[in-house]
Parts: sequence; C-alpha cells; structure tokens
Amino acid sequence: MDVNSSLTKKKYLHVILPLFIGSMLAFLDRLNISYAALTMNKDLGFTAEVFGMGAGILFFGYILFEVPGTVFAEKRSPSKWIFRIMVTWGLVCVLMAFIHTSVQFYFVRFLIGAAEASYYPVCYSVVIPRWFNTQERPKAISIMLTSLLVSNIIGSPLAGVLIGITWLGFKGWQMLFILEGAMAFIFGFIVLFWLKDSPKDAHWLTEEEKNKLISEYEQEIAIKNSAKKYTLWQALSDKTVLKMCFTYFMWITGFWGFGFWLPTVLKSVSGLSNSSVSMLIIVPMTLALIGFIVNGSSSSKRGETKLHIAIPLFIGAIGMLAGTMTTNPLLSFIFTCVTAVGVYVGMGVWWTVPTAFLSGEAAAGATGLINSIGNIGGWIGPYLIGFIKTHTGSYTGGYLYLSFSLVVAGILMLTLKKEAPTSKLTQQSSNTISE
Repeated sequence: MDVNSSLTKKKYLHVILPLFIGSMLAFLDRLNISYAALTMNKDLGFTAEVFGMGAGILFFGYILFEVPGTVFAEKRSPSKWIFRIMVTWGLVCVLMAFIHTSVQFYFVRFLIGAAEASYYPVCYSVVIPRWFNTQERPKAISIMLTSLLVSNIIGSPLAGVLIGITWLGFKGWQMLFILEGAMAFIFGFIVLFWLKDSPKDAHWLTEEEKNKLISEYEQEIAIKNSAKKYTLWQALSDKTVLKMCFTYFMWITGFWGFGFWLPTVLKSVSGLSNSSVSMLIIVPMTLALIGFIVNGSSSSKRGETKLHIAIPLFIGAIGMLAGTMTTNPLLSFIFTCVTAVGVYVGMGVWWTVPTAFLSGEAAAGATGLINSIGNIGGWIGPYLIGFIKTHTGSYTGGYLYLSFSLVVAGILMLTLKKEAPTSKLTQQSSNTISE
C-alpha cells in the first residue's frame, strides 16, 4: 500500500472519525429541538416566538465561552477539552426533559450553548491543522461536517418515532433529550482515549509518519510567520477576520433560520404527519451530504475557496426565495432541497480560510471569534422566523430576509482578501503529495 494512502486512512480513522461522531452528537441537539417543537410547544404552551427565542438563545452561551475555550485547548490539551465539552453538554441536555416554563427553557438552552462552546473551533483550528496540511484540509473538514447531514438522516426518523410514544412516564420529546444527552456523556469518555493531541502522541503512527506530519505542520507555521506573525489580539482585530465574522453572521442567520424551522414549515406546507415529515427530510439532507463531499474534494483538488463557498450560498438564497413564491407542496419540497444544498455544502471549505494565514493561538482565537459572532445569527434567524410567524401568520417575510442574508454572505465572500501565504502553502502541499 502507498505510504501516503496508508497515512491518510489512519488520520481519517483516528482523527476525523471521533470528531465526526462528536459533531454528529452535537448536531443531534439542534435537530432534536426542532422535532421536539412538534409536540413540546403544545404541551408546554409555547408560542412560535417563545420557541424561536429559546432555540436560538443557545448561541449566547457560545459568545461568552467560544474564544477562551478555543485558546485554552490550543495551549493545553484539545482532546481533554473536547472530553469536558461532551460530558458537560450531555448532562445539561438531559435537563431539557424536565423544563416546564419558558424561563427554564431559555436558561437550559443557554447552558447547553455554554457547555458546547468551542467544540467546532477547536476541531477546525487546533486539531485538524496538526494532522492535515492546507491542501488536504477542505476535504477533511467537509467530510467531518457531513456529520451534520448524517445527524439529520439518522436522527430525523428516530425523532419522528420517539415524539409519538410515552415511556416510563416520559413523553416522546423528553426522551429525545434524555437519549441525546446520555450518548454525548458516554462518548466524551471514549474520545478522551481515542483522540490524541498531536502526532507525537499517536501510538498508531510509525516514527517516519510522526516526523512527516510534525515537519509539515512546523513548515506551515514558518511560512505563515514569514508573511506576518499574528499575536492573539492582532488576529482578533484583523480586518479580514472581522469581515469573516460579519460574513458568517449573515450566513448563519439563514442557516439556522432554515434549520430550526424546517420540520415545522414542511409540516404546515405538506399537511403530513410528524413521522412522515421526519422521513421526508432525509431527501434534502442526503443531497446536501453528497454536495458536501463533492464541494470539499473539488476545493482541495483545485486549491480554490471563494467560489466553493459563495456559489452554494447563492444557490441557497435562490431556493429559499423561490420557496416563498409557491404553495404547491411538491415545488416547496424541491426548493427546500435546493436550499439545504446551498446552506450546507460550503461549510467545510469555509473553515479552512482562517487557518490559511493564521496558526496557534491566533488561529484558535480568530476561529472562535468568527464562530461566536457568526452564531449570533443562530439566534436572530430562528427568532425572526418565529416573531414574524406569530405576528403575521406566515413564514414568508422571515424567509425573504433569510434569502437576503445568504446573498449578502455570498457577496462578502467574493470580496474577501486573499492572504499571501495561502498560495505558497497550497503549492508546498501539492509538492509534498506528489513526492
């Protein structure tokens, strides 16, 4: 077997797979709240506005703890930090099964966000760069983030079944949170032993493979530092980083506004049962899953990022806009599929951009800042949809704004400054692979 091929398989098994499973469990929480709404809102007397607020308030926990958590993981131990994240968020998720009031709903959702904060930035800026060079990263992160779609594909039918049953006095929506929290808690202990902090700690690598990965990473840092060595505070105030914050904010407004309300909107348009809606969602998620892999592989192959991010965003905006112009259930579903592909598939490529010119604490802090500021949109999108639905009786106005936000994100991506080290690193990676 080719040495590079063997090493790549090892990296995907021991690095990407545990991150993939952790991401899948994280996204199940986002998925579960959207399905729980189908029965939970009625049981607890929550309006669409209350649900929208609670669904999105999770991201305020992110804002407070994202940057310090990511920097801490970079300085200390990313694997132990991920262990802490999963155990605490698993415990807090279980509390969702015991809420009774809107205030409790808001408080527990905030705690979940605080517990989970920094998981994704640690993956993007701390773990993956130590194992995958700049050319490999778009594909590696895209494959890791197919976990978002797999969560939907597996979790949708599971949620559809669970919310219709009662067990040991717990209603279906309560069982969703208990099951999801228990899985995250258990997997936290597994990842502690599975994921290693760096190649030098990996017993599954040969000495030659360890030296190769360590050398690649050190050379990458040297090239970035030769262009400009960023301190943490320089990275947090860098114009490109701040522009990325706003770009991601507009993207995530559309992303989560679409995601949190997807089951509810599909049910209202189609008139199908809860279980049928959960099965229907498998289709757009499967299409987005395929798009994720194709887009990430294409970006890695061509060494291009801007178009691989912007074009999907424009596609998502078109799907969302067109969906507001029809009441035909079949056409609405087709445009839902188009929107799903658009809002998802550029995400893997997007998270390679900060680490193309930043490293170490600077990359960790900037990635955490981008994710935390961007995820304010994770509150605005769902809340806006719920607010407009409550006061107008329609989702149309909210979806028009979400479409606009995706267009703005796409335009900003096209105007993003190309950093000088990127081309050097890509060329170096190409030479390494061809040797």
